[in-house]
Amino acid sequence: MASVNMSYLDPTTLMLIGIPGLQNVQFWIGFSFFAICLVALLGNTILLIIPTEHSLHQPMYVFLAVPAATDLGLCVAIAPKMLAIFWFGSCSTAFDACLAQLFFIHALQGMESGILLAMAFDRSVAICDPLRHASILTPSILVTMVLVVAIRAMVLVGILPILIKRLHLFHSVVIAHSYCEHMAMVKLAAEDIRVNKTCGLLVGFTILGFDMIFIFISYILIFQAVFHLHQKEAWLKAFNTCTAHIFVFLEFYILAFFSFFSHRFGHVAPSTHILLSTIYLLVPPALNPIVYGVKNKVIRQRVAQIFLLNHHSQQ
Repeated sequence: MASVNMSYLDPTTLMLIGIPGLQNVQFWIGFSFFAICLVALLGNTILLIIPTEHSLHQPMYVFLAVPAATDLGLCVAIAPKMLAIFWFGSCSTAFDACLAQLFFIHALQGMESGILLAMAFDRSVAICDPLRHASILTPSILVTMVLVVAIRAMVLVGILPILIKRLHLFHSVVIAHSYCEHMAMVKLAAEDIRVNKTCGLLVGFTILGFDMIFIFISYILIFQAVFHLHQKEAWLKAFNTCTAHIFVFLEFYILAFFSFFSHRFGHVAPSTHILLSTIYLLVPPALNPIVYGVKNKVIRQRVAQIFLLNHHSQQ
């Protein structure tokens, strides 16, 4: 027993096995995730380029650029190691590197949630008080909102790896996952992990729960304002400005809470949980640029200009 305790005392290396039960086919699953990452990288890079134009410095386009940056960050944080596991069997990772990946994944998720709240606030001001929209959402206010969202996510999520670092004894060094996730690491410990579980729940509800409640409040105000409009065209225009955000909001929070609760309280098969949690992290970054591009005429026109300029330059 002593040798076992010594072998897992302050481990420096962990093993990520990928998708439990699907190791024989995860090589081929990797190609699907690789294609999704390529779409996400291309789409979000375009969304980052578009707001650099002075004519597109409106709050909506700035808010599109920030989640595009977080989506790119998620792909970079997850995909290289995950694909290395799937394709090359490179399962080992340093303990501290795992903590770093955990921090960046959850912090970027928290930032994206905060930006969805900021976008809901932007839409509510634009529809409920359009004459004051420009005076309320000034460039300095936009920068402050983005900084608050980023600092909140980094400070709250930063608690999680610090609490894991205080654990010394582990009953296993094998993580049944394709990336380093908070509860997946916590469950390896052979010590009391009640503090880690409680803090994980508090951080999740402080970020996701808080943001979701205020996004709902924003949409209640939006719908109240829309229902007071007398012209059908005004109704349609108001709803059209919100449909992309509503789709992304539902996509993000439904998958987020499924992943969050199934890991803690559910009895979902490990392969199903890990597949869905990976889809939750990688599919929205690929879908979001498509959703925003389809719904936004200015973005469609700018993307067309980019590709036409490239085409002409090659001739």
